[in-house]
Amino acid sequence: MEPLLGVKIGCLFALLVLTLICGLIPICFKWFQTDRATGRHRRILSLLGCTSAGVFLGAGFMHMTAEALEGIESEIQKFVIQNRTKSKGNSSDDADSSNVEYPYGELIISLGFFFVFFLESLVLQCCPGAAGRSTVEEQEWGMAPGLELHSHGPLPSPSQSPLRALILLLSLSFHSVFEGLAVGLQLTVAATVQLCLAVLAHKGLVVFGVGLRLVKIGTGSCWAILSILSLALMSPLGLALGLVVFQGDSEGGKGLAQAVLEGVAAGTFLYVTFLEILPRELAGPEGPLAKWGCVAAGFAFMAFIALWA
Repeated sequence: MEPLLGVKIGCLFALLVLTLICGLIPICFKWFQTDRATGRHRRILSLLGCTSAGVFLGAGFMHMTAEALEGIESEIQKFVIQNRTKSKGNSSDDADSSNVEYPYGELIISLGFFFVFFLESLVLQCCPGAAGRSTVEEQEWGMAPGLELHSHGPLPSPSQSPLRALILLLSLSFHSVFEGLAVGLQLTVAATVQLCLAVLAHKGLVVFGVGLRLVKIGTGSCWAILSILSLALMSPLGLALGLVVFQGDSEGGKGLAQAVLEGVAAGTFLYVTFLEILPRELAGPEGPLAKWGCVAAGFAFMAFIALWA
């Protein structure tokens, strides 16, 4: 038990340090600031942003959504089996089997998506001026009014970006807690190290993308550093919780509640990815095929990591 505990403590510090380093790199180095970039430097940052968008897309589909669907399905099956054994009814088998076949996981993820959609719609309803897009922003992204037809659609308004950045951080925080919890609940050293390496491999890229996103939307340095620090603490927090409840399996609906929360977090993450990150990165006149290649490369890397995650 002592070697396993030592490995888990080492994983805790590795998750904390790597997340901090990867998240603070775009914030602390002026090279990543798009407002000071011109020419080739700006194009490189644009392609780097597209790669991070692909990473977000891969993390949303290959990790968060996949894990949420698997967790919700397994927990619902456990719940149905427990009800069958308790009631021992002879006429409820058909109803139970049809309930299991219903796409509950997809429904919960969609509820997370629509929750953020409703939240932003409520903000825009209460603040109608937030829907506008300034000409300064169009010029910043190289989009003259006459070239608007060649873009991929209007960019999200500046007032929505902080809200979406907050939602992005919250959804990733939920997911990070559950990742750390999974590492903390492993029973062997080999399984702990394998899962921790898989988490580290995609966590570093995702947090780097978060830092880059905070820089692009103009978040102040203090708030950006505080956001990365809070995000970095989530996986170690989950791992510590896993150590505390090492022997405790999902009892009394606790596992189902965790799976539902992870599903809602996946839905919110997908909303921000498709309506904030991808539109901003794909907007702009330079290199559509190069941008597609960067997005595809980021997604492919996350799909490759999913073989071990």
